[in-house]
This record gives sequence, C-alpha cells and structure tokens, in this order.
Amino acid sequence: MKYLVVGLGNIGAEYINTRHNIGFTILDALADASNIVFTSKRYAYTANYKFKGRNIVLIKPTTYVNLSGKAVNYWLQKEKIPIDKLLVVVDDLALPFGTLRLKEKGGDAGHNGLKDINASLGTQNYARLRFGIGSNFNVGHQVDYVLGNWNKEELSAIPERIDKAIDIIKGFASIGVKRTMNQYNNS
Repeated sequence: MKYLVVGLGNIGAEYINTRHNIGFTILDALADASNIVFTSKRYAYTANYKFKGRNIVLIKPTTYVNLSGKAVNYWLQKEKIPIDKLLVVVDDLALPFGTLRLKEKGGDAGHNGLKDINASLGTQNYARLRFGIGSNFNVGHQVDYVLGNWNKEELSAIPERIDKAIDIIKGFASIGVKRTMNQYNNS
C-alpha cells in the first residue's frame, strides 16, 4: 500500500523554526529517526519511508504554504495514490499549543495552505493532522505570530509533541484514520 504524507511549511532559512513550518519539522524528525533523506524533486522535497509493509511518500512542498495544492495534486497523480491515503500535517491557530488532532476530512479553518489544497483537489475529503500552535497574538498580528519563532516553553515541549505526531502518522498508515483518531485524539 502507498500513502502520501505532506508536511506544510515554507522553504528558506528564515522560516526553519517558525510555527507555520511545523509540518516540515515533523517530517524532518521522522526522516532523521528513520535514516532517510529528502531530495529535491518537482514541487517538493521528497523521501520514501517504509513502515510495516507500507510505502509512505513524504513530501515538503517547495511552493510555499499558501500554494501547496499544486505539489499535493502533482504527487498524488504521479504516485497514483488515492485521496483516502493522503495525510496533510498542518499548523492550527484554533488549537491550544501542542494539541494534536487527526481528522478524516474537514474545512480549511482559515488556513490558506488547506484552502489551496482543497481548491486544487476539488475536495476537502482527505485526512489532516492539525498541530495546535495557539493564538497568543494581538489583533492584526496573526501573520507575525505564525511566521514567528517558538518561545522557550514551546521549544521545550515540542520534541514530545513531534514524537506523538510521528506515532499518529504511523498509525494512519498502519491501522487507518478512524482507529488512529480513537487512539490519539484525546492524548
């Protein structure tokens, strides 16, 4: 079985440790722990991850977060992966920091990356793993917040949350979205 797991983020050194790049950060941690390397290909950095007989294609779009749909659509088609085997890892302002929520489908919740993916795919019926980044910003400073770096308290909690996100990705590919949601959405 083949899966596509997409981590959303922005390319460039200035974005590496920002909240908006948590999708990239999680996939980088998975790759590091698995001794696999991303290579630059069309519209994305890609890596192949094997887990329990599953082939998981990991991508980090190089199209910037808000234009991620082109990369997602291209890699779904190129790898001939059905939409029910797609998981998008994304930051979420509406969730408290560190909260992880796996959803089988859903709206974009105001996230421009998800909005672009929905438009490119013509559907919002795909799984997403939302990583809560909180909403600790003043009115009108949302962009500065999502493109800002993690604070000290967040940085100390992130490794454990990343490990849990990796477990959720593995669960998605091995036991399916519903069982994984039941197992992890309240932890």
